[in-house]
Order: sequence, then C-alpha cells, then structure tokens
Amino acid sequence: MMEQTTMFMEDDHALQPLAARLRPSTLDEFAGQTHLLGPGKVLRRLIEGDMISSMIFWGPPGVGKTTLARIIAGRTQSRFVDFSAVTSGVKEIRAVMQEAEESRRIGLRTIVFVDEIHRFNKAQQDAFLPFVEKGSIILIGATTENPSFEMNSALLSRCKVFVLQGLRTEELTMLLRRALTDKRGFGGQRIVMPDELIEAIAAFANGDARTALSTLEMVVLNGDVQGDGSTVVTEETVQQCTSRRSLLYDKKGDGHYDLISALHKSMRNSDPDAAVYWMARMLEGGEDPLYIARRVTRFASEDIGLADPRALEIAVAAYQACHFIGMPECSVHLTQAVVYMSMAPKSNALYIAYETAKKDAASQIAEPVPLHIRNAPTTLMKQLDYGKGYEYAHDAAEKLTAMECLPESLRGREYYRPTEEGLEARYKARLEEIKAWKAAHKGEK
Repeated sequence: MMEQTTMFMEDDHALQPLAARLRPSTLDEFAGQTHLLGPGKVLRRLIEGDMISSMIFWGPPGVGKTTLARIIAGRTQSRFVDFSAVTSGVKEIRAVMQEAEESRRIGLRTIVFVDEIHRFNKAQQDAFLPFVEKGSIILIGATTENPSFEMNSALLSRCKVFVLQGLRTEELTMLLRRALTDKRGFGGQRIVMPDELIEAIAAFANGDARTALSTLEMVVLNGDVQGDGSTVVTEETVQQCTSRRSLLYDKKGDGHYDLISALHKSMRNSDPDAAVYWMARMLEGGEDPLYIARRVTRFASEDIGLADPRALEIAVAAYQACHFIGMPECSVHLTQAVVYMSMAPKSNALYIAYETAKKDAASQIAEPVPLHIRNAPTTLMKQLDYGKGYEYAHDAAEKLTAMECLPESLRGREYYRPTEEGLEARYKARLEEIKAWKAAHKGEK
C-alpha cells in the first residue's frame, strides 16, 4: 500500500524536542559521567567490550540513564528489549521472559532495559529474578530512587549499581554550545547569544541535561528575529524562561531523606544559615511543613534536651502554628524554631540515656519488678508482699529515700549522664547531690 502524503507533512525529526534530536548515539557524544565513562573506566570497558552484566543506573533526572541504555543497545550483539515499569505488569514481564528463554536456547542473549524500575512492586520484581539467576536475560534498570529502598534485596544483589551524577555546570555549558552549532540542533540557524547567558542556563538546569536543552530551546524560540534572519537571545528572554527553578525534590524518595538529614545536622552543628537554607529547599519543593515541624520537635529533645528545656516548647508551638495556618504563612514560624534549635546549647544526654536503657531492656533477662515498688490494689497482692518496704518520698524531710528502684542485676547502672551544657549543668549538679545523699543514707530505714 502506497503511503499517502500531504503538503502539510514535515520531517518528524525536526518536530522532536531539542533534547531528543541531540540524544547521543555514541559514548564520545555522551556528556558527563566521566567517573564511569572516561578512558579506561570500568563501565566504558564493559560497554566497548560487549561484556555487559545485570546493572542498575541510579541518578537524578536528565543525567543520561536511558541514553546510556540505548548506546548499549547500539553496541551490543544481543537482542535488546525496552521495557516500561509504568505500563507493564507481571503478565507482560513473563511473556518477555519466555521469549528471552527461547532466544537463550539458540545462543542469543537478551538485554532487558527497564526504565523507572523503582515503580515495579515486589511481585513484578520477583518475576525477573529467576531469569536473571539463570542468565536468560541481562537486566539493566534505571531509577531516580535509592535502589536499597526500592528494589528487592535478592534482585539487587545480582546487579551492579552504577551511580550517575548530575552534570557539572561546565559540562552543561559545553552541551549547550554544541546544541547551538550541531545541525541536529540550531546549527542551521544563526543564533546570537552571549556566553554569559549560555552559562546562566547551565547553572539554572541544576545538573539536568534535559532541562538545560529544553530551556535553551525555549529561549531560542522566543528570541528576537532580525531582518537578516538571525535570532538574538537577550538577557530579558533568558530571565523570563528561568524565572523559577524546578527544585528536584521527591517527598517520598532519597532526596527527601538527604534534605531532612542536612537540616538536622546543620542545626546540630549550630549553623542557623545552613539550617534555614535546607528547610527552605524542602518547603519550596513542596514538603509538608508539619513533617518538618515533627522532625524539629524530635531534635529539641534528642540534641538539646535539658540543656535548654524551652526548645521543646518552641518546637511544639511551631508545630501548632503550622497546623493552624499552613503554608506559606507558617514558614516564618518554622524559621523561628529552626534558628532557635541551631543557637541553643546542645546535649544528647537524653538520647543516650534511652538508647542505653533500650539496649539493656532488649538484651538482659527480663527481671520482675522488685516487690517493694509494685502496686498492691488487692488483698491478695498485699499478702504476696506487693509494695512491702516501699518508702514514700513525700513523707521524708528531704523528699528523698535511699530505696533501690532498679532490678538486682542492674543496680548502680547509670543511663542519664547530664552534660555541662546550658541549663543541664544545673541538673547535673542536682543529680550529683541526690546520688551523694542516697549513698550516705544507704541501708537506713
């Protein structure tokens, strides 16, 4: 059947986005990842030697995970299957695996590329496992999420994980300059664009090649066309197209945990500037302010504790303020709490106290509660000596007794060891007085 054409038909390639038109087909064209693909590096040797084994490409968007898989497809002597974790289920997986098994019997290797492999559930991932184990397929997965959390450990253990990094600004600048000269990009046009504007787009892209190329395409299409046919890109046009950076932030993914860790450790290190920055990154990325407020509340006791008891009050007040008014107004309340936590004296004595006690509670024999501190609400319990020998502290002049409250095997064990930081120095002095008094009155009735 003859293909029909119309006067409106255009070259499909010309209609593709710039990022698709410039997608590299060789390792030499590939931008970035020199730690993996530079001369003599392990991944380059595997690809050039057609010695690919099952692997996972883990990295942020726009760093070349899918492109790298397609370069492998172009160089390998294997049957290559491109698989989408978004549209495929267990049924589709098994069908592909059966074809791979049949190909293996006639000596043909199958490479299965799975984009967004983190979207597969356990059952879907399990469907790959026996075929990876038998060597029926070589699995190449791409993910923006930490594979340690998102992939079955059995499948992950059979794959080599390669970490792809965001492109450096200078690497993105080189890529953008190539886009302006390559005939697949804007090489057939005369684009007038100062170097500083190219560098501004590279910085705006934040390591993402796709974002860099898409932004360049936008500014060129919105450039000023001159009488001689050239297109002039102005600073104003670039500013309009880069007015708001798209923050890379997945509220359930690895970036989520990295940023809350950065906030927590900045506060711990008494660095209010860094703490406010990381908090802003989370809020502007769409994080729930109540999540941050809960983490700050935990910090108030874990890292400050009795060195400044007001820290917990301020953290709880900030949580309540966030609950009352929400974003964006509550950002200032969180800022107040985060700055306060950063500036407060630090003590992890409460955290250590609990963790040490927890270890003993889990590892020691579960001794019964000493009889003298058991409650005795019934006659039978009293007959069994529940509460016998209990000393009521309020009856004593000093409001203290020398009564032992720990089990026999743990007597003398110390969990809370106050520091000299902030107000905790007072509690330390008080605790030392209490212990000295008890030691002096031990054995008295």
